[in-house]
Amino acid sequence: MAEFRKKRKKICHMCAGKPVNYKDVNIISKYIGENGKILPRRFTGTCAKHQRHVAEQVKLARFMALIPFTK
Repeated sequence: MAEFRKKRKKICHMCAGKPVNYKDVNIISKYIGENGKILPRRFTGTCAKHQRHVAEQVKLARFMALIPFTK
């Protein structure tokens, strides 16, 4: 039979003390998929509070033309 492994719980980077700012394109790009969409919580591991913050920062970075709307 298949061997079942326990998945390790992903930690929220912002709860750990690493801020996300729209000006830092390298960090923002980790939260964007290859199509340019914002990745959901289950992929990034952020908590609900900080996922809303990430979405806001990604939208600001798009508006300021730091990252493209689509790739």
